[in-house]
Amino acid sequence: MPNPFDEESSSFLVLVNDEKQYSLWPAALAVPGGWTVARGEGSRAESLEFVETVWTDMRPAGLVEAMAAEVTG
Repeated sequence: MPNPFDEESSSFLVLVNDEKQYSLWPAALAVPGGWTVARGEGSRAESLEFVETVWTDMRPAGLVEAMAAEVTG
């Protein structure tokens, strides 16, 4: 059985967690706890393009907030 995460022809969702980290997720699978849908079903290429556009800072949100507090504090 092929890995659903590697199937170029499958539909994918883009998920995001509370730390503003993004993930491609096969649309055929249930969304795991702690993640929400950031972009609805699309091709793998469309989903990757979306992630590359919106996820410009790879740091977890908690780290971004802590670093901002150090600067302003």
